[in-house]
Amino acid sequence: MNIVYVSSEAAPFIKTGGLADVAGSLPKAIRKKGQKISLVLPLYSQIDDKYREKMVKVKHFYVDLQWRHVYAGILKYEDDELDVYFIDNEYYFKRDGIYGYFDDGERFTFFNKAVCQMLKELDLKPDIVHANDWHTGLIPLYIKDFAKGDPYYKDIKSVFTIHNLKYQGVFDKEVLSIAGLSFEYFTTDGVEFFDKINFLKAGIVYSDALTTVSKTYAEEIRYDFYGENLQGIIRKHEHKLVGIVNGIDYDIYNPETDKNIPFNYNINNLENKKKNKLELQKLYNLPQDENIPLISIVSRLVSSKGFDLIRYILEEILKEDVQFVVLGTGEREYEDMFKMYAWKYEKKLSAHIYFNQRESHLVYAGSDIFLMPSLFEPCGISQLIAMRYGTIPVVRETGGLKDTVIPYNKYTGEGTGFSFANYNAHELLFSVKEAISLYKDKENWNNLVVQAMTAKHDWENSSIEYIKLFESLLKK
Repeated sequence: MNIVYVSSEAAPFIKTGGLADVAGSLPKAIRKKGQKISLVLPLYSQIDDKYREKMVKVKHFYVDLQWRHVYAGILKYEDDELDVYFIDNEYYFKRDGIYGYFDDGERFTFFNKAVCQMLKELDLKPDIVHANDWHTGLIPLYIKDFAKGDPYYKDIKSVFTIHNLKYQGVFDKEVLSIAGLSFEYFTTDGVEFFDKINFLKAGIVYSDALTTVSKTYAEEIRYDFYGENLQGIIRKHEHKLVGIVNGIDYDIYNPETDKNIPFNYNINNLENKKKNKLELQKLYNLPQDENIPLISIVSRLVSSKGFDLIRYILEEILKEDVQFVVLGTGEREYEDMFKMYAWKYEKKLSAHIYFNQRESHLVYAGSDIFLMPSLFEPCGISQLIAMRYGTIPVVRETGGLKDTVIPYNKYTGEGTGFSFANYNAHELLFSVKEAISLYKDKENWNNLVVQAMTAKHDWENSSIEYIKLFESLLKK
């Protein structure tokens, strides 16, 4: 098959969140399975020169946006693992950030339309175009719209993946005119959303297959609590909806080879994990003690990640014989909360209100227990990284957290972490105390660490599921 994978960000070129990790690793996993696949991204000004130096301009053309004839340059990044194309337009992409501008609707309309024109301009003729999140939500619609007047697009199938239903790309309906799309699409069953246009909804409605990033989240988003006002249209299209859990790139997240940590280790050498703990304690000005349970959080500090629960019980946790480290930025109230407790319990809690990729690897490697009590979590990558590094996750049973963390069974010893069901602070506290209690039982704790480290969460199985989905579309 020939697949074109389109995203607004992908590691290592440009990253603001988990979407970039997926877009950076899933196409490579599909390629390893013998499929032809290309990745398409916007050429943001933030992309480092070391990548730009390997880009070659292959073509340019013009995209019609209302009365304007807008330049689109195509650069190809020369890479052994993957063909990567960048769409260049300095007016839209030479900015200080990559999202959050007044004209985001227009910027990503341009990107979506340019991608679809590029398919023909370069004669890529894909079997499948795989679009991701609202930034690429118009692509399935453009393919259907172009096919009405151009047979080139007739047999191209589109797949649309929802990474987080909360972010939808809702803009004034005038964007439809800028896009050059007929108002026949502006209906309740089309792109209309409270008298505006919704890019994510366009992807849901007009794609040939709809996926999301875990099986549980695929069930949850059909109902009001998780549905973000799109549950009705999702239920209408549920016949084409599947959940395929995300993986992580085992080349990047590998405690045996990771250059970001001072001591590499594996299941046969867990003593080095303790050495990393001592390094982490030293770096974050905590008393060095390899035997004290060290709890960590690496996260955006936002309400959906469960910080309201943590607020209620943090003092109780800190009264236990533990240490606690936090790495991340977010909403002011949670940043201030951790700063206050770091001041009050300076020998126990170290809060770092910034994000640093290298430090995050040391936090995963050097801590014992990882906290992730999310209100909702489409898939989650942090718990997968934590398990890979032998740091035991404590999670709420929602979305991908439920699908990837097997709760510890004290009778059989099975499991890869601890979990609780209800969005309740004391259920979280009970789970944390259960983890702290097991930590004191070295033999059973080490067995749990080994089980977490050997659980398989790479892209191997998920890439096979995507390929089967693509193949099923081509038979229709």
